[in-house]
Amino acid sequence: MEKNQALQKGLLPRHVQFIALAGMIGTGIFKGSSDTLNIAGPSVVIAYLFGGLLLFIVMAALAEMAIVYPNLNVQHFVYKAFGFHISFIVGWLYWINWIIVTVVEILAAGSFLKYWFPSVPLWLLSLFCTVLIVGMNLFQVKYYGEIEFWFAGIKIFALTAFILLGFGILFGMIPSNIDDPFANYTAHGGFFPYGIEGMLSAFLVVMFSYGGAELIGVTLTETKDAEKVLPKVIKGTMWRVILFYMLPILIICGLMPWNQVTGEKSPFVQVLSITGLPGAAHIMNFVLITAVLSAANSGIYATSRTLYSMAQSGEAPKRFLKISKQGTPINCIIVTAICILLGVFLAYMTPDQVISYLMTIPGFTILLLWTSICLAQLKLRSQYKTKPYFQVKGFPYTTILAIVSLLIIFISFIFNKNNMIGSAVCLVILVLLTAFSFINKNEREKSGESNKEKNRDMVQNL
Repeated sequence: MEKNQALQKGLLPRHVQFIALAGMIGTGIFKGSSDTLNIAGPSVVIAYLFGGLLLFIVMAALAEMAIVYPNLNVQHFVYKAFGFHISFIVGWLYWINWIIVTVVEILAAGSFLKYWFPSVPLWLLSLFCTVLIVGMNLFQVKYYGEIEFWFAGIKIFALTAFILLGFGILFGMIPSNIDDPFANYTAHGGFFPYGIEGMLSAFLVVMFSYGGAELIGVTLTETKDAEKVLPKVIKGTMWRVILFYMLPILIICGLMPWNQVTGEKSPFVQVLSITGLPGAAHIMNFVLITAVLSAANSGIYATSRTLYSMAQSGEAPKRFLKISKQGTPINCIIVTAICILLGVFLAYMTPDQVISYLMTIPGFTILLLWTSICLAQLKLRSQYKTKPYFQVKGFPYTTILAIVSLLIIFISFIFNKNNMIGSAVCLVILVLLTAFSFINKNEREKSGESNKEKNRDMVQNL
């Protein structure tokens, strides 16, 4: 076995910013928006706005801790604040979350490819996408960052073009076959067709959509001058993401009746198909494939680095500390690839329902992770040895507001009858991880492993 090495600091500020954007702008907006529109109608834009504001608070808390504790990532912050058990649960839950998200993104890529290859099975198209994305993550992290930069750039450009084109049609500057688009906002049940309850029910998919922003926290150990870069990246990223979610939804609701949006194809493709613009739907479908592959690429990065961080803290086997000649955690990537292949097998078994089933769990885990970040910042603030130059404004009230809001959304999700299967699966996973955390710690204590205290001291002293 090769000597364990540290991960390379090969990520530049532009890489980090676009990795965060790439993780957030994927299936959640391009395909999941059809689910949120069916749940809440046009009022879902309010859910995206509120979710974006919560996200900003969470990311600001993350940036604050990164400045105070340089060279630590989000996993280390939770460990430092709450110790082994919570860190074990949150780490493995986050790993499971991103495995599922990556599977969802790859399956979505396969479903978009079916637009051009309708006779090819979903599982085969998804398998092709899996091989492609895993291969990208075997290169040095700087090459991963560069690939992700251009991937993310394509979909940001496409979203911007979609927004400009959409507003051009809405305001009559671009001719189309759509009559009186503004009527769609008030017709078909109005702006709140399912009331406030419908808007609140959409929060779970909204949380899934915004999930990925915390990738900034995962990249910290591979980012040059992370404590200086992070606040600027967060400030610039958050507002862009809110706009990239809200404006396209408003355009979709204007250009076609929200109740005609189907889950078979992306709403973006559906909108461009009805506008009559030649080739526009094909171009958008290409962009959608690029977008979800980009998010899947970020997912493999997130899972492999999270597993590596847990191995450092003794929460995962030490064999995951092995670093390849390219400076990547090779064993972590291999395990991630195997898990994704199992997800592709699910697509073979249940091709029609698999994406909807899988999207439930990430929403659940993202809520818990964001809550953990806020609670960690709330606890660690009093332990800061120096005052950080970037702080959460309105502390502790803004942090407490975020925690309470996230917990309310979480409880609403648990007791929503439409989420019974998803809730049951998520709670079982949570109970199992809790049990495993105690088993793992007891075994380590019995074996007299000295690395446990060394790792803890390392984290606390950094």
